[in-house]
Amino acid sequence: MPSLNGKTDVVFEDDDLPYEEEIIRNPYSVKCWMRYIEFKQNGPKSTLNMIYERALKELPGSYKLWYSYLRERRKQVKGKCITETAYEEVNNCHERALVFMHKMPRIWLDYCQFLVSQCKITRSRRTFDRALRALPVTQHPRIWPLYLRFVRNLPLPETAIRVYRRYLKLSPENAEEYIDYLRSVGRLDEAALRLAAVVNDESFVSKEGKSNYQLWHELCDLISQNPDKVTSLNVGAIIRGGLTRFTDQLGKLWCSLADYYIRSGHFEKARDVYEEAILTVVTVRDFTQVFDSYAQFEESMIAAKMETTAEMGQDEDDDIDLELRLARFEQLIARRPLLLNSVLLRQNPHNVHEWHKRVKLYEGNPRQIINTYTEAVQTVDPMKATGKPHSLWVSFAKFYEENEQLDDARTIFEKATKVNYKQVDDLAAVWCEYGEMELRHENYEQALRILRKATAIPSKKAEYFDASEPVQNRVYKSLKVWSMLADLEESLGTFQSTKAVYDRIIDLRIATPQIIINYAMFLEEHNYFEESFKAYERGIALFRWPNVYDIWNTYLTKFIDRYGGKKLERARDLFEQALDGCPAKFAKTIYLLYAKLEEEYGLARHAMAVYERATQAVETEERHHMFNIYIKRAAEIYGVTYTRAIYQKAIEVLPDEHARDMCQRFADMESKLGEIDRARAIYSYCSQICDPRVTANFWQTWKEFEIRHGNEDTIREMLRIKRSVQATYNTQVNFMSSQMLKATTSATGTVSDLAPGQMGIDDMKMLEQKAQQLAAEAEQDKPKPKEKILFVRSDTSRSELAELSKQANPDEIDIDDDDEDEDDDQGPEEVQLEQKSVPTAVFGGLKDD
Repeated sequence: MPSLNGKTDVVFEDDDLPYEEEIIRNPYSVKCWMRYIEFKQNGPKSTLNMIYERALKELPGSYKLWYSYLRERRKQVKGKCITETAYEEVNNCHERALVFMHKMPRIWLDYCQFLVSQCKITRSRRTFDRALRALPVTQHPRIWPLYLRFVRNLPLPETAIRVYRRYLKLSPENAEEYIDYLRSVGRLDEAALRLAAVVNDESFVSKEGKSNYQLWHELCDLISQNPDKVTSLNVGAIIRGGLTRFTDQLGKLWCSLADYYIRSGHFEKARDVYEEAILTVVTVRDFTQVFDSYAQFEESMIAAKMETTAEMGQDEDDDIDLELRLARFEQLIARRPLLLNSVLLRQNPHNVHEWHKRVKLYEGNPRQIINTYTEAVQTVDPMKATGKPHSLWVSFAKFYEENEQLDDARTIFEKATKVNYKQVDDLAAVWCEYGEMELRHENYEQALRILRKATAIPSKKAEYFDASEPVQNRVYKSLKVWSMLADLEESLGTFQSTKAVYDRIIDLRIATPQIIINYAMFLEEHNYFEESFKAYERGIALFRWPNVYDIWNTYLTKFIDRYGGKKLERARDLFEQALDGCPAKFAKTIYLLYAKLEEEYGLARHAMAVYERATQAVETEERHHMFNIYIKRAAEIYGVTYTRAIYQKAIEVLPDEHARDMCQRFADMESKLGEIDRARAIYSYCSQICDPRVTANFWQTWKEFEIRHGNEDTIREMLRIKRSVQATYNTQVNFMSSQMLKATTSATGTVSDLAPGQMGIDDMKMLEQKAQQLAAEAEQDKPKPKEKILFVRSDTSRSELAELSKQANPDEIDIDDDDEDEDDDQGPEEVQLEQKSVPTAVFGGLKDD
């Protein structure tokens, strides 16, 4: 069979005949051709190519055939030198394929990539352009990445720049990629232009996630650091536009602008920019950035000048320019506190504290201090001030005073009194300082005149807290001014004028308890005793508890000191009036004063009645102390037997902790009186509130009492009672829990004030284990039926009990063992005492005796 070009013949093998016959029958079937091609895949490449050519001649529009054929041809030349003619044959195949496949982007991509691999720059670029013209726009995103990667690798950037410009017309959102490329190839001017266009485009969305503010800073850094390469933009206008646009990052923008002039060689312009910056920034952060950059710039200028001088061999001491630069740098460092203060004042011009700091910075320069104070009082709005605005006026006046310019100081004070402050206290402080200045210079009449003027009633009265009225109409109710006027009147004025001032304070209802006391003391000093008592009465009418406590306490003390027992009924009325509605917190002092009055000038039974009332009126925490005083005074007046009823009531009223102490003292008193049975009954009663595990001191005291005054029976009775009480407490789970938790906490040093419902699981387990342990110990200590004597031997052995009995009564006859056994037959239940029935049985019997 002849070949396609007619020059050679092709010899078919026997295995090819079926495929040839099938092709003859179906020349337009792609499957038939593909089966034939697959069969000849491992055969000679020329034969395979011939079959592809025959197939494409019959089916020139088959993408599958063309794609497979082109891939096969590229594979055949892979690894060969790019100068061989085989590459050109493959290129021609691609060209022939594109005649029919010019709408297939995969063919274009493979062809372009194949040309790029041959390093055919111009032909590759033109092929890329042909592909873009041939393919629809929707297919261009498949071509551009390969095209851009190709042009970025070219040695000269001009081609890539032109290609990128065309690309950005189609895809302007990828401008950042172009800008990065321009930076990489050193085309910074066009990069700055593109970046400026991006910044000005409000609809631009960065693919790298950058904000417009970040892009703006990139632009500023780019144009400021490369002033010799960026010539198409007005750098100063751009950065100053950013200063008005991004007010929260002014420091960095100012530094960028100064850096631009420094790199451009315009050092004086850079210095002017720094000066303008530190005088306009309003945050400490921006100021710190600008100042540090400014200082670094001056240091670099000095270092450069010193290096130049050293190279030229000049004497540094004679270099005026170097001295000027050093002086400029020193002045900059010295100005830093003042410049920082200016920043804070620009941030908040109503900051009083910063104005005071500014004055201190000008210390030693009177003219600047006066100018600063003048600017401060004119700038600060009292309604918006941070701090006390009146302190500026006061400090201003004191400055003139320290320089012995009293007339100027008075002028400042007069102006200060006319300022509409936010608070009345500010104006009151100005008046007081005005008066104190006159006092310091011994102008007493002038000081009185000033304070009388301050307290004069205005034509339009106003309430003290009425913010709608100016403070000048409300200062007449300022206690601060009235207090100073009262002090001056006491020292410099007459009795009548001082009394009038105090009366006026009370009439205005601005007095405090201390003012009332001062007024009464003043009247007392001038021997107007009844008038002073009337002052106390007026104060009592003004105030309520607890504010009236100090007045009552002073009033009652002064009244007793003055009259003693001469006006006893009046004094009693005063005490009753004071105690009417008196809180328990303040009742103790008044009751003690009342009782003292009755003891010294009244009747003893009245004093006892007062003490009785006091034990009920005072706070619960103070009742124990009050009972102690009551018992002591009753014993001194009536004797110790009178205190029995007091002890009984105290034991009934006080909590267990204090009741135990009272019981022990009561029993001790009875034992001293020889009433052993009474004392034993008291110990027996008190034992019901004394757990042996907690109150070992009480049981030791009772044991010592029985050793001194008892016998074997009484000691046995005490031990049985102790066992009964211990068994009672063992059954009280809540009490045991609280006691064990308290004991455990005291040992470990942790907090034990938890309620049962607040205890943790671990705490409850610990308590249960402890309860089981105590129950087991109690079970072991119980007397066995055959060894009843073990009950008696809970704390002491039998021999020890006999010894204790002998110590108590040496003449006593020994008791037989049988009698002891008979006594021991009684169970512990028979000797248990009921707590509720003991007081009546014990104390009732004592009273009958």
